[in-house]
Amino acid sequence: MKSVLRRVFRKRQKVFVVGQNKTGTTTMAMALRALGYKVGDQVAAELLFDDWNEGRFDRIIDLCREADAFQDIPFSLDRTFVEMDKAFPGSKFVLTVRDSPEDWFESLTRFHTKIMGCDGLPTAKDMADFNYRAEGWFLKAHLAILKINEEQIYDRDIYLAHYNAYNQKVIDYFRDRPDDFMLLNVGDDDAAERLCNFLGRPGKLQAMPHENQSKQ
Repeated sequence: MKSVLRRVFRKRQKVFVVGQNKTGTTTMAMALRALGYKVGDQVAAELLFDDWNEGRFDRIIDLCREADAFQDIPFSLDRTFVEMDKAFPGSKFVLTVRDSPEDWFESLTRFHTKIMGCDGLPTAKDMADFNYRAEGWFLKAHLAILKINEEQIYDRDIYLAHYNAYNQKVIDYFRDRPDDFMLLNVGDDDAAERLCNFLGRPGKLQAMPHENQSKQ
C-alpha cells in the first residue's frame, strides 16, 4: 500500500525550487527528501548548462521525468521556470530568497572564496582553473548567467541588480497564482510550516534542515 501511495504522490506534482544559488537551495533539497520527494540528479542537471544557455530545453525536460523535485542550475536560472511551467502544468514553484540582496551577495562571495581556496575574491583565472564539472565550466557558466565580462566579476552593483531583476521576473510571472507559487526564506521560523502547507503536507516537517552554510 505504501508503494502505491508513493507512486500516486509522485505523479501528482513536481516541485521546482527556482531561487538562485546560495538562497537555501541545498536546505530545500534536504527538506523535500524528508517530505518524500525524489530530488533530481544535480550533476546531470548542471551538465545541461549549455542546453540552457542555447535556449534548448528538451533534454532538461526529459531529465525532469526521472524525479519529483529540482533545484540549482539550470532551475535557478532565467527562462527555466517558464519552460518547466509549460512542460509540467500543475507543478509547484518555490522562489527561495535571502534576508536581503546584500546578504545573498556576501554568501555567494564567501562560498566561492572557500571552495576555490583563495585568499581573497577569486579572479577569472581562478574560476577558469577551478575543476568543477568540466574544464572551464565554472567561469563560462558564471559569465553567462550574469551576462558579464571578466572585468565585471564580483561587481557588487551588477550582482545585486541581477538578483533583484531575476526575483522580480519570477514573482511577476506567477502573480495571482498562489496555489502554484510561493516565496520562501528558509531561515524564517515558520519556513517549514509554510512549505508543508504549500505542498499539501501539513505537519510533515517540524523544522528546516540546514547544510552547506558558507558563513565562517
